Amino acid sequence: MADYHINIFYSEEDGGYIADIPDLEACSAFGDTAEQALAEVERAKRAWLEAALDAGKPIPPPRYRPLIYQLVR
Repeated sequence: MADYHINIFYSEEDGGYIADIPDLEACSAFGDTAEQALAEVERAKRAWLEAALDAGKPIPPPRYRPLIYQLVR
């Protein structure tokens, strides 16, 4: 399985943590803690990739990198 970048942030509005994978459209998850959100988005990633494979859709390569990574290079 490809190594995709995962964003995790606290959402005041939702009262918990949101994790998302920018390279996989609409692949995100919620958790009461950052660790729970990470575990849930890993589960969502597996389901997203399996569904794409089953449907014969292309799997996007990992490309997203936050600006901080771009500045270091």
